[in-house]
Amino acid sequence: MTMIHNNTRDEKSEGSPNLSAAVIGGGFAGVEAAWQLARHGVAVTLCEMKPGRRSPAHALETLAEPVCSNSFKALRVESAAGLLKEEMARLGSLCVPCAKECAVPAGGALAVDRERFSALVTQKIAAEPLIDLRREEIFTIPKSGTVIVAAGPLCSDALAEDIRDLCGGGLSFYDAAAPIITAESLDMEHCFAASRYDRGEADDYINCPLNKDEYEIFHAALLTAERAQTHDFDVYEGCMPVEVLAARGTDAIRFGPMKPVGLRDPRTGRRPWAVLQLRKENAGGTLLNLVGFQTNLKFGEQRRVFGLIPALRGAEFVRYGVMHRNSYIDSPRLLNADYSFRARGDLFFAGQITGVEGYMESAGSGLLAGINAARRLLGESAFVPPRETMLGALAHYISDESVHNFQPMGANFGILPPLDTQIRGKRERYTALAERSLTKYGKNILP
Repeated sequence: MTMIHNNTRDEKSEGSPNLSAAVIGGGFAGVEAAWQLARHGVAVTLCEMKPGRRSPAHALETLAEPVCSNSFKALRVESAAGLLKEEMARLGSLCVPCAKECAVPAGGALAVDRERFSALVTQKIAAEPLIDLRREEIFTIPKSGTVIVAAGPLCSDALAEDIRDLCGGGLSFYDAAAPIITAESLDMEHCFAASRYDRGEADDYINCPLNKDEYEIFHAALLTAERAQTHDFDVYEGCMPVEVLAARGTDAIRFGPMKPVGLRDPRTGRRPWAVLQLRKENAGGTLLNLVGFQTNLKFGEQRRVFGLIPALRGAEFVRYGVMHRNSYIDSPRLLNADYSFRARGDLFFAGQITGVEGYMESAGSGLLAGINAARRLLGESAFVPPRETMLGALAHYISDESVHNFQPMGANFGILPPLDTQIRGKRERYTALAERSLTKYGKNILP
């Protein structure tokens, strides 16, 4: 059995002036990379271009800002997302414990108060003596020294151009975010509080039901609503705008973000025809996110079309859904499984720019890039978790030279090697896959 060992700064020196690295970008991957370097005794310069310059999708001045959603997906270890977070926690993640401390009710998911989470991460980074946080834009990748590029898929044009030149081109796709409304503007006579399948607390989600006629009117309006202009890029399937999904068929969104399964309307005693779920956006529950309603509709059209849902007739939008460009490199051709650049051993990439998709996936790649950058400086061998683990499977996916038509990938059980014994039931199979993964970490990993 392959066992994973993780040496923290407590087991090494308190830092050496001869050990230093630079991290470009203060998003999820960048803060995790800087945190791991510091834990291994490496002095880090962490460069973040905010607040001097922001991407179109960012609003806060703090680090690790959630953009598209405030949900980090499922908590259950028997789920792919939950397993990923458990593995990260065992390797000393910064983002996972911060997320749990800033959690808002979300049933079986880990959702956070965005501002509180981002502020807490920033506070911990700023308080770490081995991390020098600099608020400045980086235009080119340093030609020497240990560097981790975690600039994110929305990095500035100048740095993006330098990355393209280094990598011989790049790949791009569009990503979409869902609107946020005020809770007080909801028509509570047309909604009810409940978690799907009664998971979590009863008020974790507010459900906005539609009957068959209401749904068909709403669906027809989605198809004809005016969209904002985009350029010729692909759209990542996991963030498909709701209007694009609706065009795939009358029931496409009723079997997707508006699925009513696991819910019963207390007013009728029956399952609704379709349901829009609203999730708390902040700890006070004053802001609500339209779950799964990523959109590229023009702002006025969002007000008009989403207002056809009875509970949202008077909804006040504090942020409209937006669509923005994301870029990622051809990692299977360019990166090793430890996230190092094949053509330059002291250069690492991390985050969504590598082709991992999701907040925690980005943080997980930063965690591994930080560990490996530190190990290289310390003269130690590269550390790549076994393929049976979620972190290891993602690392192997982005570095697998046999992958053709490379596309972003989030945590899922399909990228893990199959079990030795066939298990028919999905829940039992996922449990077995999770148990196999966690045995790889041994008992000497910090909880």
